[in-house]
Amino acid sequence: MNTNRRGICCAGNWIIDHVKIISVWPQQDTLATILGEETGTGGSAYNVLVDLSRFGVDIPLSGIGLVGSDADGKNILADCAKRGIDTNLLHRIDDAPTAYTDVMSVKATGRRTFFYQGGANARLTSGHILGQQLNCRLLNLGYLLLLDGLDAPDEEYGTQAARVLAGLQAEGILTSIDVVSEDSDRFAGIVSPALKYADYCIINEIEAGRTTGIEIRNGDSLDIGAMEAAAAKLLSLGVGRLVVIHTPELCIGVTPSGESCHQPAHNLPDGFVQGTAGAGDAFLSGMLVGIHEEWGLEESLRFANAAAATCLRHPTTTGGVGTLEEIRELAESIPLRPSPAG
Repeated sequence: MNTNRRGICCAGNWIIDHVKIISVWPQQDTLATILGEETGTGGSAYNVLVDLSRFGVDIPLSGIGLVGSDADGKNILADCAKRGIDTNLLHRIDDAPTAYTDVMSVKATGRRTFFYQGGANARLTSGHILGQQLNCRLLNLGYLLLLDGLDAPDEEYGTQAARVLAGLQAEGILTSIDVVSEDSDRFAGIVSPALKYADYCIINEIEAGRTTGIEIRNGDSLDIGAMEAAAAKLLSLGVGRLVVIHTPELCIGVTPSGESCHQPAHNLPDGFVQGTAGAGDAFLSGMLVGIHEEWGLEESLRFANAAAATCLRHPTTTGGVGTLEEIRELAESIPLRPSPAG
């Protein structure tokens, strides 16, 4: 690891969630009533940096991306400034809105439906990241599959994102990738090229399964052997230092040298979970801290699980995420779930 560098940079999606609490999910051509509204953070880069700032760790934080010259873009920049996040490379553009998601949440069930406008995120290219004299030790790029410019083909590297990751590695920056859980067959074509230039790949079981073609769940049951096989395949596709696959039940981490660790999730008490949005980003944030600070694999996985658990305390993507001390207290005070691996 290049110890002359310090800091975590997150590049990729910056999204505002416009959440509307509705009376029912209506049939087409019929009416539902909006009972309440709230605004939240969204997107890998934005959520992860907010989570990292909430941890209160002494690590320089910076962001790369595009927002619109609109109220949402202004609010994102102001929020980052309040949190001490460097936004010198988070640019406002005039010809596209800040990316946003209209989230329709049914009051009685909590079930949500998403309508996404890619806006400025779709304009992000390799030129916004490479050649920018970055000082960070670690850069996370996400979400792949939700960044039109970086998901685009590249004759030499496969995708523009892969070109970016290769360039960052050449500069001595550690690279990490995150993926969106979309229902498509695009994973092999877009995610696989990036794996060759990713030091770290931290994704959930859905994303791992679709990237590798390995079924990790049989119905509601988690197949631990398949999970391990998927991690091994991701390593064989080029991930350089660590693959982590996380699920609600447990997470696993595997390195090219053969180190492997299973970490069960916490057995949360009834009423603890107020929402699941953002838990994956909180887990990723916990892992990024462990990587940056050179914690051991088991310690990093345990912290990441506990960070994700604190996120579940609040219905928004980041509102429940705790401080470093709160996360460690939760890790010690709430028992672990029985391991599906036995």
